[in-house]
Amino acid sequence: MDIIIVGCGKVGSALAEVLSDEHNVTVIDKNENLIESVINDNDVMGIAGNCLQTDVLEEANVEKANLFIAVTASDEVNILSCLIAKKMKARHCIARVRSPEFDKQLVFMREELGISMMVNPDYNAANEIAKVLRYPEAINIESFAKGRVDLTEIRITSGSILDGVALSQLSRRMRLDILICAVQRGDELIIPNGTFVLRAGDKIHMTASHSNMVKFFKSISAAYREKRVKKAVLIGGGRVAYHLAQQLIEMGCKVKIIEIDRDRCLELSERLNKVDISCADGTDHDILEEEHVYDADAVVTLTGIDEENILLSLLAKNNGVDKVVTKVNRPSLIQLSDTLSLDSIISPKTITVNQILQYVRAKQNSLGNSVTTLYRLVNERLEAIEFVVRDKKDYVDVPLKKLKLRSGILIASIVRGNELIIPKGDDCLKLNDSVVVISTTKGFHDLSNIFD
Repeated sequence: MDIIIVGCGKVGSALAEVLSDEHNVTVIDKNENLIESVINDNDVMGIAGNCLQTDVLEEANVEKANLFIAVTASDEVNILSCLIAKKMKARHCIARVRSPEFDKQLVFMREELGISMMVNPDYNAANEIAKVLRYPEAINIESFAKGRVDLTEIRITSGSILDGVALSQLSRRMRLDILICAVQRGDELIIPNGTFVLRAGDKIHMTASHSNMVKFFKSISAAYREKRVKKAVLIGGGRVAYHLAQQLIEMGCKVKIIEIDRDRCLELSERLNKVDISCADGTDHDILEEEHVYDADAVVTLTGIDEENILLSLLAKNNGVDKVVTKVNRPSLIQLSDTLSLDSIISPKTITVNQILQYVRAKQNSLGNSVTTLYRLVNERLEAIEFVVRDKKDYVDVPLKKLKLRSGILIASIVRGNELIIPKGDDCLKLNDSVVVISTTKGFHDLSNIFD
């Protein structure tokens, strides 16, 4: 596919890196240094110029573009550049739009203005945080097959009913259809078999239907109801905090936002009348004690500085807060946070990139590619990929026990219509199945690639 990316910031650069492996990518930005950096790091074409000028878009061959992606720092520039690109015959356009003022106009922009997809990284990040706050034991939760399958990461604590359990006994003991797909034990990443025994300290990735996942959390925690987040403190009052506070209020949670900027506090007070807004420095330890932050069930650190968020999260954990969520964008700091045992890390940049990539893959499917969803986990050491069985290949209608998977691969779930199957040896893949595969090897583009 021919893809144009406008804006070479964090998201644009990340998209260029991933998409240039399979597509013809052209990047546009006013900043020549950013263009040069992206060109040096990736196999892409680069144009330094204004994306609102038709001659710049003509130079990028916009009329041949399968996809035009606008991710500059300005919502208005992203929207307008998509409209110009659409008029110049670009087939599909994606705009990153962050301002809440545009929330009510998204349908109009798609249907009347022809913008194929609007991506709001702050709203999407708030959604991800809300998901892990619904289940405090969860580190992260991803969804496949239009929400029918949950892939959840948890850490096994000392005294857990999972500690010391062999995987072959797990479903029988839990009386639930679940599958442990991957285990992170220290620095080791394992695709386990039935003889594998879970231990305290392990981080496990497991798949199940949404209803079974809820039952699982209730089973592993006798105090499930007591552990539910009833009071949350958000440190930083930016756009993610605004969207998250709305969702938490709907969940019946009491919410406090600590924000240092007085004007922003007034704005939040007008928009969020059920939220306690405190105008104070959330990085001051004395302020945190005065505001009783450490008495909260959950603390979410949402300042604009990654290092501040990490340090504030460590303070909250060390002062006994059960659930801590940290917003981090820089990849190097995401890896560091894992070393510091900060479990729930949310990256708006990564969420945005993944959402756009899913759209790109959906367009590839019309050209024969069978990948519909892909998540990179454990600092990109693990891939969770959703394929669709589109053709009757030699692995279709054959019991899985007769098929040989490549090393480091596991079939985690099969969705057939409205039925979720946690696969066993006698199960078969059939036409139109959605198949979730877990792999420690990157780069699978077709389901047939997973078999020897």
